Amino acid sequence: QVQLVESGGGSVQAGGSLKLSCVASGYALSPYCMGWFRQAPGKEREGVALIDTDGGTTYVDSVKGRFTISKDNAKNTLYLQMNSLKPEDTAMYYCAARLCWRREYNYWGQGTQVTVSS
Repeated sequence: QVQLVESGGGSVQAGGSLKLSCVASGYALSPYCMGWFRQAPGKEREGVALIDTDGGTTYVDSVKGRFTISKDNAKNTLYLQMNSLKPEDTAMYYCAARLCWRREYNYWGQGTQVTVSS
C-alpha cells in the first residue's frame, strides 16, 4: 500500500525558513512524478512545485527563487525547502505522487500546516 507522510511544517515569522519532508512507503520514489501542493482556507488547492523522474522542476510563479523541491531516491523522501516565507504562504501543504503517464496525482499525504506571521 502506497503511503506518503509529510512533516516539517510549523509556525514562523515572515522571512523565515522551513523544510518540508515527505517520506514514501510501499513503493520506490524513483519512477514517480512528485509534487508539493498547498491549500489555504477558502482557496483552491494549487501546485507549488513539481519534480519529474529526471529531476526536472517546475514552480508556481509566486514561489520561484524562494522554494526548492528536491528528492532523495535512496531515502525515498521528497523535500521542499522554503525560504523568505511570506504570510501568503500560509496553507496546508501536501505531497503527492503519480506515475508520470497519468494526468492526475493519485497518491496524497495527509498534509502539514505552515503558518507564516507578519
